[in-house]
Amino acid sequence: MDKKIFLCSICNINSGTCNEDCKFCSQSVRYRADIERFKQKPIDKIVQEAIVARDSGALGFCLVTSDKGLSDKTLEFVCSIAKVLSKETPELRLIACNGTATLEQLLVLKDAGIKAYNHNLETSRAFYPHICTTHSWDERYETCKNVKEAGLVLISGGIFGLGESMEDRISMLESLRDLQPMSVPINFYHHNEALELKPNPLSIDESLELIKLTREMIPEAQRIMVAGGRELMFKERVGEIFSYGANSIVVGNYLTTSGCAISKDLEMLKSLNLQVATSV
Repeated sequence: MDKKIFLCSICNINSGTCNEDCKFCSQSVRYRADIERFKQKPIDKIVQEAIVARDSGALGFCLVTSDKGLSDKTLEFVCSIAKVLSKETPELRLIACNGTATLEQLLVLKDAGIKAYNHNLETSRAFYPHICTTHSWDERYETCKNVKEAGLVLISGGIFGLGESMEDRISMLESLRDLQPMSVPINFYHHNEALELKPNPLSIDESLELIKLTREMIPEAQRIMVAGGRELMFKERVGEIFSYGANSIVVGNYLTTSGCAISKDLEMLKSLNLQVATSV
């Protein structure tokens, strides 16, 4: 595992317009969560966010949309952004996270400058119907296979704290191990009162052990990334995630929730004598 910490920033380019019923997601229109909603973020604003991410030390920049999958219109929009960012911020590895995708769509993204695709399994195949009924876990798994066939870097992980059992967590990690993603983003459920799920029941110690388990079960992954819910879950103990196997974090804001200031994360890494990765 690389001892240097890989920083990634995510950019919500289409927010809160999804018709799926994922019970953990405030971007579903079904739950009417109090979040910002918009169809397309202006490209000049996306470029500015990318510049801030690059100048703060991030190497990955992920373009996220909230729908189930890639429509023709969304595909065109993501490609137009990728082409601009490839010129404006060539230092960034461009990542797309746009839901289910066909091999043909992924090849179009690749031609536009996208280097990696993030599509999480979220949880085990058995537990998935308890958190989503409008599409299947198998569709998610198939998209991950399409990513690899397209020659893109696969980024795939899941969420802990949805009410799943330990057996579900192990099953999800086994499925991820079979897919062999380059990076495994681990999210910790961030409760929103508009959602049907109960608040995340995990303790800090339990969550740290799940990071360790992820590293042990997917040893070939170059990165174990702690992503959504990091600040809320670990609070003042956030620095401990690196001794449990994490070597990557999302910096800045998330999709519908705020993260801590990037400068604060950089100060934390410095205090731990950890270096920021400077190459992918």
